[in-house]
Amino acid sequence: MANTYHQIYLQTVFAVKYREAVIENDWKLQLFSVIGNLINEANCKTIIVNGVEDHVHCFLGLKPVVSVSELMKTVKAKSSKYINDHSLTPHRFEWQEGYGVFSYGQSQVDKVYKYIQNQEEHHQKQTFKTEYLAMLKKFNIDYDEQYLFHDLM
Repeated sequence: MANTYHQIYLQTVFAVKYREAVIENDWKLQLFSVIGNLINEANCKTIIVNGVEDHVHCFLGLKPVVSVSELMKTVKAKSSKYINDHSLTPHRFEWQEGYGVFSYGQSQVDKVYKYIQNQEEHHQKQTFKTEYLAMLKKFNIDYDEQYLFHDLM
């Protein structure tokens, strides 16, 4: 073939360290914009970035030459640097180690977009931990619950 054609849709999910509720309404849209720009700068396509005070969902089109782990490493490092450089939290900001990544087909794009778009409403009924465990179960991902989240000591 003379060219490479692809269609890879991924949802990534990552949490604030210790799942602390520190992403505030007055700056979260700017943060989501920064994250979206970082995804685009990596030659991927941001579809939507949204979340609540303790975690973020990114829905994106992945280029086949981009490593998911490198993309997430860059997005998390540079977005936490942005938060710290702009003193958006009273203490040093960090993302939790690790992330979730889930793949979707073209027929699911609208449903996933709406799900991510409605995070505020969704989390009035369900915690992030419950949501994340349900996602792992839905995708048949084996996990050890003791390694899912780092809680404050």
